[in-house]
Amino acid sequence: MESPTTPFGPTEADALALDAADPLRGFRDRFSLPRGRDGAPQIYLCGNSLGLQPKATRDAVLAELDDWARLGVEAHFHGRHPWYPYHEFVRETGARLVGAQPHEIVYMNSLTVNLHLMMVTFYRPTSERYKILIEDAAFPSDTYAVRTQIRIHGRDPDDALLVAKPRLGEKAIRTEDVEALLEREGSHIALVLMSGVNYFSGQVFDMRRIAAAARRHGARVGFDLAHAAGNVELCLHDWNVDFAAWCTYKYLNSGPGAVAGCFVHERNARDASLPRLGGWWGNDPKTRFRMHLEPEFVPVPTADAWQLSNPPILALAPVRVSLGIFDEAGMPALRAKSEKLTAYLQFLLDRMPSERYTTITPPEKSQRGAQFSLLAHDRPRELFRELEAADVVCDFREPNVIRVAPVPLYNTFHDVWRFAKVLSKHA
Repeated sequence: MESPTTPFGPTEADALALDAADPLRGFRDRFSLPRGRDGAPQIYLCGNSLGLQPKATRDAVLAELDDWARLGVEAHFHGRHPWYPYHEFVRETGARLVGAQPHEIVYMNSLTVNLHLMMVTFYRPTSERYKILIEDAAFPSDTYAVRTQIRIHGRDPDDALLVAKPRLGEKAIRTEDVEALLEREGSHIALVLMSGVNYFSGQVFDMRRIAAAARRHGARVGFDLAHAAGNVELCLHDWNVDFAAWCTYKYLNSGPGAVAGCFVHERNARDASLPRLGGWWGNDPKTRFRMHLEPEFVPVPTADAWQLSNPPILALAPVRVSLGIFDEAGMPALRAKSEKLTAYLQFLLDRMPSERYTTITPPEKSQRGAQFSLLAHDRPRELFRELEAADVVCDFREPNVIRVAPVPLYNTFHDVWRFAKVLSKHA
């Protein structure tokens, strides 16, 4: 070790020793690791974009195909994992993942579809209260969704859309500035819709404080948790969030375009007066199969009421596998390892200062998840290609940001050490 004050050392042996002491080290073997040109595992640091495939996923999907072949329609009730209640199999594990009650969770659709469904219910503009607050550099799909919802309600997005921004010369958005914006504009804000973790900078927002501030000023509050679910610890129920939505193909390792998750606080789920789009799977199960004999939509008093259609079994099977792994590992242990991985990466970067890039992700662990965003000052595309050529898998976001994410389920301290060694040769 380098000094008595740091838990880290700079050598490969130090990295391997950290891995040997890692209580979660066995989970890496449960994932299929892409191989590089030399046959060795790539330095895969892109779980913030697409998580790796759990080895158990293939058998889970094949089991449903086999039940379909063997039982046909009867698999809805007599399969190994009956299809009719299949969405319920991810309810308990999904709730623990985001700090919710089981009846507040449903897995359905894709992320942006779920955000639109939530805004049908929770964005109800009036002549006085009609604005939506989002963060600067929000994920583009969120911005498009919000702007189109504003237009659907006959408003001008240039007037109705508020954006919380960093201070001049800073990269992170201060929570107190979000609170101050709510203080100034609160009487006009109908909805606060921010990310839990910003996709571009990797900043973790103080969702508890933001939700409390929104409620103080009479606004509804929801979060896009695409980069937060499976990355940081969440307490959606206790934070009194109105709704949240997240994809499952990033940190949650459920495959490209996987079924998304949705949270609706129980106080809202039980309010049958709230407007929403209806579909037969959101109807009360007691009357669901009365079909044409039941022309009125009677929502079940849970998050299930926002479902429109029956669950897509082949797409939910990977979600069931992945959530089971997260449940076994536990978010507190995963978050503890994640904080240590990113601290180790910061330690290594600090040892090799470069004028070619700057880290724009906040250094405080409470404001940083698994993702590091490197702002490249010199030939950013070339730097990214150099990393790719060395079997580093990360991603590039225009105009000049390279995102690197060592995730705790399958990344190692040795992965981080190898990445830093490659980066030092090119930066």
